[in-house]
Amino acid sequence: MILGHIGVRKGSKGVPGKNFRMIQGKPLVDWSLDMLFAHPQVDAVVVSTDDEEIYAHAVAKGALDIGLRPAALATDTAPKWGVWQHALEASEQALGQKVSAFLDLDCTNPLRVPDDITGALSLFESDKPDMVMSVCEARKNPYFNLVEPDETGALQVSKVLPGGVWARQSAPKVYEHVGCVYVVAPEYLYSAKTIYEGRVLPFEIPSIRGFDIDEPHDFGLVQYLLGELNAGRL
Repeated sequence: MILGHIGVRKGSKGVPGKNFRMIQGKPLVDWSLDMLFAHPQVDAVVVSTDDEEIYAHAVAKGALDIGLRPAALATDTAPKWGVWQHALEASEQALGQKVSAFLDLDCTNPLRVPDDITGALSLFESDKPDMVMSVCEARKNPYFNLVEPDETGALQVSKVLPGGVWARQSAPKVYEHVGCVYVVAPEYLYSAKTIYEGRVLPFEIPSIRGFDIDEPHDFGLVQYLLGELNAGRL
């Protein structure tokens, strides 16, 4: 059994109320929620939230009724891992059975397509890692054009290789972690304390689908990209 999960906090410092804000004709959360309900490999869906309105909305659409997220997991500093652990345990209790994969979609990353979910699940099934995490190729590279100040305040390349890297194409490939899709083995989620303790494999998506809504201006950008995506131009 594959459990689809969305974590949605009530508060947002950058964009208040963003998770239920309308975008391209429906609430932001529904771009992820509807995709989980429609995907043929997802057997059950749960939304972990401290927001009463979003919770009632999700349950009315068919999400598991696990109650609101505990207050300790609804703060700015609450780790995603702890939220996932609680949602998995509460969902297995509600279902009366264990699940075989915990599939999480970030609510603030609505540009994914169904094939992103299918591909991540396929990688999880074929390679049997502890976790699959979506990534895109990084726009900036720490071996080439990411810099940081040294103890004197002078800028240095963040990651130095012998002889240096003088062309972007020569730099080792690095990824950006994006919230498109995660697939986690339940036993790993229960036993580990953080994401990277085990074998975590990258599932690469195009960078155009890696945009996340964190700031007010992100809504306009993602609104435009959603329109392009739905028109088949992305």
